[in-house]
This record gives sequence, structure tokens and C-alpha cells, in this order.
Amino acid sequence: MTISTIDNSQRTAAKVAGISGLFAFAVVVFANYVLLNPLIVPGNAAETARNIVAHQIQFRVTLICFLTYSASVVVLLAALYVILKPVNQGLALAGALFRLVFAILWLLSTLNMLGALRLLGSASYLQIFEADRLQVLARLCVAATFDDYYVGLPFFGLAATVCAYLWLKSKYIPKGLAVFGVISSAWCVICAFVFLIFPHFDKIVNDYLFDSPMAIFELILSFWLLFKGLKPVESSQSQADAA
Repeated sequence: MTISTIDNSQRTAAKVAGISGLFAFAVVVFANYVLLNPLIVPGNAAETARNIVAHQIQFRVTLICFLTYSASVVVLLAALYVILKPVNQGLALAGALFRLVFAILWLLSTLNMLGALRLLGSASYLQIFEADRLQVLARLCVAATFDDYYVGLPFFGLAATVCAYLWLKSKYIPKGLAVFGVISSAWCVICAFVFLIFPHFDKIVNDYLFDSPMAIFELILSFWLLFKGLKPVESSQSQADAA
């Protein structure tokens, strides 16, 4: 007979992890590809600045989405810690802390974007600068969000790698999914570090390939946790009796 070693708090946390993971994914995709990217004109700081000023509400909604994403990541990391703590408390805590660093860097991105808005504002102390210089400085602030993400990406990858290893060890999810998680997350960590050392690495490996496999894993995992939940595992005593 199969004896479940999964308690109710873990089952509840699995549902929370599934919901928060899917919600976070939807929010960050919407913020970047629907709201922010259309405002950015590559190679043209002046036009980008005019777009931001003309669509300030859209830009500010992007900020709210970034804050919401960061909060969702915190909820997700707490849920994952509850689930994986019985497997290995130390590694589960390390994974949670790595993911927390990633969430904090999204807050830094929000601050950089607020800085861009301030530079494009009408405060009297800004009048000492020419408009084109302020536009360039604002564009630099927005571009800094790119750096924030790629500084945080190794931490995201490390968090996912640790958690994927614990998923594999726990047998709470299918083994194939857990193995894919370990490989894709470790790949992301390697790519992120190499990219920080060699900034033209994205000419060899497209930067979308750095984190897309890991994102696919986390997306599938979120669906699995929400709709399938945690697989029951046999206790050692049950397995010994069966033998």
C-alpha cells in the first residue's frame, strides 16, 4: 500500500506555487512585451523619451507590473520552501534566498524606471541640462533594467537548479520533468555568468536561449503543481514491508 508522506501544508503550498508561478509569468510577459517594449526605439533616445512622456500611464503600469512580479516571486519562493523543506532544509533555504535576490533586483529595475521618469519631468532643477542630455540619461536608466535582469539571472538559475534537484530527490513530480529542470537551470546559470564576462556571448548563443528552457520548465512545473499536485511517495517502512 502507498503511504503518503506529504502533509496538507505541502499540498496547499503546491497550489499556491502553481498559481503564483503562472501569475508571475503572465505579469512579466505582459509588462515587457505588451507595455514596455513598444515604447523603446532602438538607437533613438529622443524618440524613446518622447514615447515615455506621451504614454506615461502605460509606463507607470509597467512599474506596477514589475512590483507585482517581484511580490509574486516572493510568494512562490515561500511556497516552494514549504514544499521542499522536508527534503533538505538547507538547500530549500538556499533556493529561497537565491530567488529572493532575483526578486529584489526587479525592485531595483522599478527604481531605475522611476529615475527615467524623473529625468523627463518638469522639475526646475532639471532646466540646467539640455533636453537631449536628459533624454539620453533617461534612456540609460531604462537600459539599466537590462543589467538588473542579467545580474539577477544567475541567482534565478541557481534557485531553479537547487529546487529542481530537490524535486528530483523528492520524487514529488515526474523524474523526467525534474531532470529537465536541473539541466535547463544549470544551463541558464552557465550562460548568465559567461555573458557577464563576455558581453558578446549573445552573438554566439541567442540571449533568449539563456533562460527560455528554464522558463519552460518553471511554466510546466506551475501547471503540474496547480492541476496535478504532488505525487504521493512511499515511506521507507512501506517499501521495506513490501520487500
